[in-house]
Amino acid sequence: MFERFIEENHVHKLESRQAQHSRVSNEGAASQDLMSYWGYKFETLSLLPAPWAETSRDYIEGRENLVVNNKAQYCSVVKTGIGKSRLILGGEVDARKPPFPASLLCFLKSSKPPLLPISSKTAPTSVWDAKPTSPSSTPINWVELKTAATPQSDRDILKYERKLLKFWVQSFLLGVPKIVVGFRTKEGLLQSLEELTTEKIPMLVKQRGKGSWDGNVCINFTAGFLEWLSRTIVEDGGVWRIRKREKVPVIEVVKVEEIGHGDILSREFLHWRCEPKPFVEQSNA
Repeated sequence: MFERFIEENHVHKLESRQAQHSRVSNEGAASQDLMSYWGYKFETLSLLPAPWAETSRDYIEGRENLVVNNKAQYCSVVKTGIGKSRLILGGEVDARKPPFPASLLCFLKSSKPPLLPISSKTAPTSVWDAKPTSPSSTPINWVELKTAATPQSDRDILKYERKLLKFWVQSFLLGVPKIVVGFRTKEGLLQSLEELTTEKIPMLVKQRGKGSWDGNVCINFTAGFLEWLSRTIVEDGGVWRIRKREKVPVIEVVKVEEIGHGDILSREFLHWRCEPKPFVEQSNA
């Protein structure tokens, strides 16, 4: 038995993103680049680099003018299992939820705000404004921030429901219990917030939505796929590519390098992984 490392194909991702951004938007519609900026701006306005009491009033009230930074990120690493497969996953997370009361929720004030004020009816029940600085043995109350256009039609609702699938998968796998979605107009103005409990999203889609996807089907499919992948890749070493082409109902696994690990594993990691580890005798006391 040997370990398998799965890494995203970054080259393909960048090419797909460039192709998407190069498409001509519908007349009056925002470009992909602008909508991406809105998402990062929402994070900038929603997060603080330190707990509320440790953050200056000038910083809190000046967040509207901060330069958006899409490089800052934190990574959650979790050990989990799906079916018979055991996994170690890593992914980017936005923030964590500290034990602050809802009365401390900050409202951005401006004479010409880029985002509409948030009413008390749509505000989250808690504040998320701090991130952990060291590992912890207890689960972290992570929160993920997302944006979406306010649904105006049945087609929009279906589109948002499919978006919820991506939100749920990302947060479910990384152990993120809460998601805050900022609903915006087509012009990028924030209209409302919705706080979602990750584990309840599949039931929400089933009861209130169009039922376009089922969480149990997703989990069962993933478990079956991982077992099939383990039976397919039986050689130690080499690089394989997992590919699902658009509008093709099959998943392909192709070996692209006979030896080595490609650019997936760094030399530093391989050196650490292969060097002898000192044996530590554990006491039963």
